[in-house]
Amino acid sequence: MLYDTFWALVLGFTTSGLIQAFGSRRAIAQRFGSHTPRTIVRASIWGALSSSCSYAASAIAKSLYDKGSDFTTAIVFMVASTNLVVDLGLVLWTLMGWRFAAAEVVGGILMITLLALVLPRVLRTMMTRPVALVAPDDEPTTLYDAAAFTLGDLTMVRSELIIGFLVAGACAELIPAQAWRDLFLVHHGMVGALENVVSGPVLAALSFVCSVGNIPLANALWHQGLSFGGTLSFIYADLLTIPLMAIYASYYGPRVTRRLVLTFWFVMSLTGLLTQALFDALHLSPHRSDHVAAPNFHLSAVTTTLNVIALVALAGVVVVARRGRRRTPSARYATDPICGMNVTIATASATAAVDGVTYYFCAPGCRDAFLRKSAH
Repeated sequence: MLYDTFWALVLGFTTSGLIQAFGSRRAIAQRFGSHTPRTIVRASIWGALSSSCSYAASAIAKSLYDKGSDFTTAIVFMVASTNLVVDLGLVLWTLMGWRFAAAEVVGGILMITLLALVLPRVLRTMMTRPVALVAPDDEPTTLYDAAAFTLGDLTMVRSELIIGFLVAGACAELIPAQAWRDLFLVHHGMVGALENVVSGPVLAALSFVCSVGNIPLANALWHQGLSFGGTLSFIYADLLTIPLMAIYASYYGPRVTRRLVLTFWFVMSLTGLLTQALFDALHLSPHRSDHVAAPNFHLSAVTTTLNVIALVALAGVVVVARRGRRRTPSARYATDPICGMNVTIATASATAAVDGVTYYFCAPGCRDAFLRKSAH
């Protein structure tokens, strides 16, 4: 799974670093500062052209929000970048057939529509920062700053990434497919359909599998009897893994995370149910005999090439970041002393003054941890 997603991780976090360093807060506020239909469509297109990695997508969404994007629009970007990207569609088509690939696109659009309607009503307190209060970008930005943001984001989520891949590998290789199937009660009709779409996201959260990496497991579940809608809801729920929930909590705080997770669960389950109903009505639902359960790795040469390029790019980012540390400290950016993330001073989520020194943090949780540590 790391092999499949390494290049996407590097691409996503590098893109996030560039957005945070070079993206104008005023420009982003103007383009993504609301959740009108036009803005939602624009964010969906940008997301579809971005990385498919869930971890990287969450980092980019946070950077967009910090730059002045509307919260709902930033979340829509994140959902689009994990459900409407080309590489995910190619893997789905290869492993599970064109019907699943088509359902992923249709369901992704439906899920974004539902989120745009539901999320602003669930999280009314996540207000967009007024453009007038956003500090101008007076100090020149360099690649040193972008590299620092990239490595800072990777440092912040390193534990979640390591734990996520290890547990995902264990779930995929050590637990028989039949054991996954036994987690679901087998029913018929609407009761079974509801049970499957509700259970799909729960299973995705417990499996720790995210992004393109959850397609092989989804393929196994589908061939072991999980319904079409339940399999789709499992695939949609790549944003609901436990490591990602921890990242949301560090980004937005526990209260917002609880509401965001419940909203995701509801919308992803409903999308799976509605997409299955639509494909059933059009007689387009797939059959288990369409594709075999064994995965096809004929794209491995392409993935290897992308991973080599990503590794060289990451090495370059490390070199640039190290050189940047020897420069004069920036007046625009600071380093979170707890998680290591690069923080824009003007839009820092939290600050604290200790012994006459002001520290800047990516989230209130890091500030609280720092204050507890300082008290000892």
